[in-house]
Amino acid sequence: MSSSHQSINLYPDSVHKSLLGDPEYYPEIDEYVEKIREATKGLGTDEDALIQTLGSRDIHERYLIAYRYKETYNQDLKTLMRKETSGNFGYNKDLSIVVASELSGVLKKLHLACLQAREEAYDPTYHNESKAVEDADAFHAAGEGKWGTDEASLFDIICKAPPTYLRMIDNAYVAKYNHNLERALEKELSGKGKKAAIFHLNMKLNPYHTAAEHIKSTCAGIGTDELGLSCAILRYQHILPRVMVEHVNISSKTVEERVVSETSGYYRKLLVQMIKVAWPEAA
Repeated sequence: MSSSHQSINLYPDSVHKSLLGDPEYYPEIDEYVEKIREATKGLGTDEDALIQTLGSRDIHERYLIAYRYKETYNQDLKTLMRKETSGNFGYNKDLSIVVASELSGVLKKLHLACLQAREEAYDPTYHNESKAVEDADAFHAAGEGKWGTDEASLFDIICKAPPTYLRMIDNAYVAKYNHNLERALEKELSGKGKKAAIFHLNMKLNPYHTAAEHIKSTCAGIGTDELGLSCAILRYQHILPRVMVEHVNISSKTVEERVVSETSGYYRKLLVQMIKVAWPEAA
């Protein structure tokens, strides 16, 4: 269970800074840019070189490489990857735009809450037991305690509450209503909206275990959700060492072993390289 008062940051502060348009380059970044240029010049693509250059870098370096490539060659690196690679090795959609354009109903409400209901900084003088009971009652009133469900109010409480305080609300809910917030969401929601809301709740209450379960779920049943697996490895790379410990606990195999058993070719090489960057000892 996470001991932080605030939700875990899946991306380093340096990445947020680069997204704001003020990246700080160092000489190696220019070397990586040139390696990518050489790997994609002329006929054919040196995919092994791309894997070594991009897959073996952490998320901070990948952002800097993308920014520097655009500055140097006036070409978006994502566009280049679409052109030079194929299949699951090359990502050919901007997922944020796709998702935002297609959301509706409960999923849309959750998405808007995540964007608009900024998580509060934990303040023990404000986020106390009395306030937790009050918010537990408000959560019940918006869900199980009324005819129909006020999803926006439920999501607002979850999104605004810092993890330490959300656990206090959860405990207060159990004490008064005999089950936890996850069970309340299970009863009140359905479909993808329910799944997404419970995932968001648990990413605040128990993030590393939840991330490990997410990776495991992409390989459940017949076939592998390769897009889901790719997104999970990318998204959790910054916290992957702790996620990997949880993954072994729940499945008795490492994340790398799962990737090797479920994927193949350049795609496998890329994911394995990214895992080794996050936890070199796993290699």
